[in-house]
Amino acid sequence: MKSVLVIGMGRFGRHLASKMQELGNEVMVVDRDADLLNAVSSEFTDAQIGDCTNESVVRSLGVKQFDLCFVSIGEDFQSSLVITSLLKRLGAKCVVAKANQEIQADLLKQIGADEVVYPERDIAEKLAVRYNANNIFDFVQLTEDYSIFEIPVPTAWVGKTLAELAVRRRHRVNVIAIKSGELLQPTPSADYVFRGEDHVVLIGKSSDVFKLSGKRKRG
Repeated sequence: MKSVLVIGMGRFGRHLASKMQELGNEVMVVDRDADLLNAVSSEFTDAQIGDCTNESVVRSLGVKQFDLCFVSIGEDFQSSLVITSLLKRLGAKCVVAKANQEIQADLLKQIGADEVVYPERDIAEKLAVRYNANNIFDFVQLTEDYSIFEIPVPTAWVGKTLAELAVRRRHRVNVIAIKSGELLQPTPSADYVFRGEDHVVLIGKSSDVFKLSGKRKRG
């Protein structure tokens, strides 16, 4: 369990805080907008109204006690810069800040942000990859070259074993799991026989996975 501070209760901040709490962490949420705080106060036991561009407010939060501090302000970038700087100066262990543009990320890192996230960009890129092909169910980018994909089992694989198909040699991808409905079978054995309803979880280059899954444009 971690102690988490989330500053900014817009849509991103609220979803982030809710998920962190759902995962069993202790979460404090802060926003200067009383209406936003009132809207989420029933979800969080520790919700405070405060303008975190004010050093005395940030100091009162005891930021050193938190394992993670998220600055999830999207519209007011100047405030995001000020808050990130204050958090680091007052001893925050790890500050993760939200950015919308590369130049914002550069500035946030220069003043001490440990990590910068781009939720809008990341979602847009993920959607673009998913909907570029009709048969990609999910996609997680690992590096510029390699990603994890969930695709329907290729028709030619049905009734054959993983060993027979020699997937790594023929297609240059690795099968890391099989999904059947809600069931997930990680690292399937070489004698696993593929079924028509299976989803295959692969790791590989996008170009190789698209070839395997029969990439085609939407009509």
